[in-house]
Amino acid sequence: MSNEMKIAVEEPVALLDPPETETSAEIAREVLEEVRVAKVEVAGDFILEVGVEEVPAWMIVPALKQLRTTLGDALKKDVQVFGTPRRLTAVVQGLPKNQPDTEELLTGPPKKAPAQAAEAFAKKCGVPITKLETISTPKGEYWSYLKRERGQKTVDLLADLAPKAILGLHWPKTMYWTGKNGPRFIRPIRSLLAIFSGKVVPFEVGGVKASAYTFGHRALGGARMKVTDFEQYQTVLRDNGVILDASERRDRIVGGAKALMPEGCRLRANPGLVDTLVYLTEFPTAALGAFDPSYLTLPEEVLATVMEHHQKYLAVEMEDGRLAPNFIFVMNRGEDASGVVRHGNERVLRARFNDARFFWDVDQKVPLRDRGPMLEKVMFQAKLGSYAAKTARVVELARELAPRFGADVDAAVRAAQLAKTDLTTELVKEFTELQGIVGGLYARHQGESEKAAAAIYDQYKPESMEDSSPKTAEGAALSVADKLDTLREFFRLGWIPTGSKDPFALRRAAQGIVKILADHNADFATAELANTPELRAFFDDRLRFYLRDVRGFAYDGVNAVLATGADRVPNIIGRLEALSIVRPTPDFEPLAAAFKRIKNIVSKVPGDTSFDATLLEAGAEHDLHAAASRINDETRNLTNYEEIVQRTATIRPAVDLFFDKVMVMVDDELVRQNRLGLLRWLLSAFTRVADFSEIVTSKEREQTK
Repeated sequence: MSNEMKIAVEEPVALLDPPETETSAEIAREVLEEVRVAKVEVAGDFILEVGVEEVPAWMIVPALKQLRTTLGDALKKDVQVFGTPRRLTAVVQGLPKNQPDTEELLTGPPKKAPAQAAEAFAKKCGVPITKLETISTPKGEYWSYLKRERGQKTVDLLADLAPKAILGLHWPKTMYWTGKNGPRFIRPIRSLLAIFSGKVVPFEVGGVKASAYTFGHRALGGARMKVTDFEQYQTVLRDNGVILDASERRDRIVGGAKALMPEGCRLRANPGLVDTLVYLTEFPTAALGAFDPSYLTLPEEVLATVMEHHQKYLAVEMEDGRLAPNFIFVMNRGEDASGVVRHGNERVLRARFNDARFFWDVDQKVPLRDRGPMLEKVMFQAKLGSYAAKTARVVELARELAPRFGADVDAAVRAAQLAKTDLTTELVKEFTELQGIVGGLYARHQGESEKAAAAIYDQYKPESMEDSSPKTAEGAALSVADKLDTLREFFRLGWIPTGSKDPFALRRAAQGIVKILADHNADFATAELANTPELRAFFDDRLRFYLRDVRGFAYDGVNAVLATGADRVPNIIGRLEALSIVRPTPDFEPLAAAFKRIKNIVSKVPGDTSFDATLLEAGAEHDLHAAASRINDETRNLTNYEEIVQRTATIRPAVDLFFDKVMVMVDDELVRQNRLGLLRWLLSAFTRVADFSEIVTSKEREQTK
């Protein structure tokens, strides 16, 4: 079956320089381009499957996105991608048998130009001069050449594209398996399926030739099955133990788990773990396991970490949120009718819980308050010394910062003294994900104040922009102190992140500080924390990132607010929220345009904001001053930014009338300077919330497209 596809000719290129009076670009724009319709036979679908040894689950989705982009950009088609631990698949439907023929009209010099010009144009086109034609334009006759190129066979295009797309995938780590000079990939490539319209696309990667054969599940399926089209491909895989669609695997995991829930219980929410399980399996089957309720005497954080982080089990909780003595494990196979797999998982979990209980009991023999000297032997960084040295610095920072957060100074300092001591515990050595959390649990268990224990527990928050900030003021002070010490010390050594490289996660530390200041409504600026110009600039960059990319404020709004010198994060956010509310109103953008005009005028003539109101002429000039004075008086003591911006926007008619009726740059120097002073005062008086001249109006955005 064939369809018709329209192929548009691109703009003329490869033009020879015409005489000085006319540029080739001008002539090209005036030439009527001919758009031809080519009949393209649609041959069928292209299926590419890269069969590999097990790929880490977290790497699969990024790789599929890259594959979709690479193939989609090259083929100008939508690409479906699918992934399992052992295969990466891309499907492109409705590709033509041949790529379309192209015709391109190249325009050269005027016909009246010297013969050498025509010869040079013909040489540039790669044809004898006899192949040139002439075209008529409003500016006369010009030499031209209609360049025709036959479309490449799609199978040839795919044979060239596929291996480049495969080996072009970026992986965090790669390996070679055919020798040091061979191809590199995340895991050895064991098979390649590549068919277009039912026929093999010939290419090879690492000695593996493309074929029409796929393979099934390692235990449930066949080793080699022939495929002719996408529908058959999915059916063959399903019949051999592979569910290709990730969303179907997710539904099978979650639905199966919910069906197994004991009465009064539910799955503990962990979407990240579910995603991991989806890409760890090809045929997932959920099963219910249980453990001795006596283990519930251990902290839930410990139990959940063992189950979720170490064993990849989904935890089960009761309706009140407490853990239940059950778990869901996901098998990469069918039902466990005999219960052998369930017993095996329960046995492994029991051993891990016993380890956790043993470490908990051993650690209590040396309380946190006695572990400080042990930190002398725990290295923070080779050039920065031990965690004991870091603790001493963080204690002083916590003492300084606690009042700024309204925190209990003694509790914050105590938390800082004990914060890193859990690094010496056996439980943290075994379960490193629990550092900080274990310290908080131990502090509470060993009789430290609740404020100190809660601060220790939250000291690493937020670990990302999606994570929550510390719950308490003491926790906020400790977290900022810890992160700030890291930033100051690494910047002191000159280890400042550049480009995409940030091996010490300093961007995350700075962003965490900004988020804490916002979430805790802390009334001080990041500039007060920076002890070097470089660190201050780094904080400014992270602040802009937080406002734009995390909070979603418009970039020009961010520029407008920061241009006023505002530096306290909650204050900045309040201003931006006000701008967001008022921005859609009719007067806002015209006002921004007017302020931009004012700024352009006064920036060209240095001066101050002084002017003599008695010299203002009656009419628009006097009315602008009167309106501005009234609004300035009304808003001077307001703290509601939205109301300030709304009232400021009402000055817009007076500004418009001023520019319609008044000439600022008159010959009379006294009048000119007085009017410039009025405009400077206007800018100064009405940029308390934001510098409106930084706002990019809709008209400006249209002009830049």
